[in-house]
Amino acid sequence: MQHLSLPRGELKLVCLAAHPDDIEIAAGATLLAFAERGCVEGHWLTLTGSPERRAEAEAAAQAFLPDSHTTFHGFPDGRLPAYWNEIKDILHGFAAALPEADVVLAPRIDDAHQDHRLVGTMAPTVWRDALVLHYEVPKWDGDLGRSNCYVPISAELGRRKVSLLNEHYQSQRGRDWWDDETFLGLMRIRGMECRSRYAEAFQASKAVLSLGIDE
Repeated sequence: MQHLSLPRGELKLVCLAAHPDDIEIAAGATLLAFAERGCVEGHWLTLTGSPERRAEAEAAAQAFLPDSHTTFHGFPDGRLPAYWNEIKDILHGFAAALPEADVVLAPRIDDAHQDHRLVGTMAPTVWRDALVLHYEVPKWDGDLGRSNCYVPISAELGRRKVSLLNEHYQSQRGRDWWDDETFLGLMRIRGMECRSRYAEAFQASKAVLSLGIDE
């Protein structure tokens, strides 16, 4: 297992979500670690959500990564593939406004949820010069797969992630899968896989290793 580090200095982070709470469930602790690192400019694009859920997501974005910029669209939940052309145009427009994005967080391309899968499949075709990390969202479909990129997380950040999820997504707390054990348990398993107490896992389909040599 190799350990790689992002360069110091300003980073532009793009967070793509089909639904409010996708990013925070999948990568909330990673966002908190980015916030601790500093010099990170966050840009969020969420494609579905009621006004209530949008308000939750806007507050959550500021809690997980302060000073983030948020953009929302009101496509119907569960129907994103029917709006393929519109969503493709939105993603390209969003990318054009951020020509120097460094890291893009997007759903996995093999996610069982059709909304997630569409966004995850489009992301690397839109952001061709950024590091695209595909995140995982636990769900009843049982689609958790193999990961090849891990972000080790301290116990403090892991617990803070769960606390912020509960605080900002009150509308979701009645769901049977929404509980501390779900979130901490997955982070613990991924932590075990990379020899950390907790971790969040991603799939990096393609990465470029720069050796600092001029061509």
